Amino acid sequence: MKTSPRALPPGLLIVGAVCFTVFAWASAFVSIRSAGAAYSPGALALGRLLAASLVLVALLLLRREGLPPRGARRGILLSGFVWFGGYTVALNWGERLVDAGTASLLVNTGPILMALLAARLLGEALPPRLLTGMAVSFAGAVVVGLSMSSGGDGSTSVLGVALCLLAAVAYATGVVAQKPALSFGTPLQITAYSCLAGTVACLPFAGQLVAEVSRAPLSATLNMVYLGVVPTALAFTTWTYALARMPAGKLGATTYAVPAIVVLLSWILLGEVPAWLTLLGGLLCLAGVAVSRYRPRAQEDSGARVDAPAPGAAGTRGR
Repeated sequence: MKTSPRALPPGLLIVGAVCFTVFAWASAFVSIRSAGAAYSPGALALGRLLAASLVLVALLLLRREGLPPRGARRGILLSGFVWFGGYTVALNWGERLVDAGTASLLVNTGPILMALLAARLLGEALPPRLLTGMAVSFAGAVVVGLSMSSGGDGSTSVLGVALCLLAAVAYATGVVAQKPALSFGTPLQITAYSCLAGTVACLPFAGQLVAEVSRAPLSATLNMVYLGVVPTALAFTTWTYALARMPAGKLGATTYAVPAIVVLLSWILLGEVPAWLTLLGGLLCLAGVAVSRYRPRAQEDSGARVDAPAPGAAGTRGR
């Protein structure tokens, strides 16, 4: 008699989802800089979201998941307009005015805002270990940003800084709005309809996209499609999968690893050899994530016993 393969442990699936999301979002910084040379911020945002929407709608049809429940719609609209739409346009624009290191540093204030908003609006705890890990990671992000922006005349666009900070606020607001919606809908539903809402918000840029796609080089268009398929459609789905199963503040702290990965990808893909100070900052980012995610074995076992659902209990989707 054949035995069915054992399912992967839920904890391993969550770690895998988080790792994929972080790596995909880090790669987006490289692709945005490449595609942004040929596409304006709004057109790039709309093209990215259109590509993502096509993939997500196809997944919805394959999985036969219909409209999201009424209780999820407010969070979907807010997350779609503010995060998928506003964040994408602001980041695209900001990266045209400041270098990658500064942009990464500024956007990585988002997890701090996210943890504070989640504590205030969702009642999530701020344990000392999480705060310590966030502080270590933010220090690492500062080091990475300063080391990567130390060349040239040292000037920084005030508008670029403001746009990156606006992107960080939109990012944090969108995640906190998305968290309650996951109590009603599936991660795929929340991601797909949030993306569709963001696409609608970016429709005013349709004329720019049509005009620019005809004269943009193929590499820029392929980068735009990649941004839609991988960092948006797939990575946002794995993000919402993890968000449905862990606190927003704790999950947000894992994105502090993004600057370190951006440095590595720039080294591999662009041939930019990082300075020792950049490497030190990247290690601090990763160390902070490790601190925020670490729990002693005894505490993990205790938490597993408390959180485990009773046999025959209803599913824990959105918990």
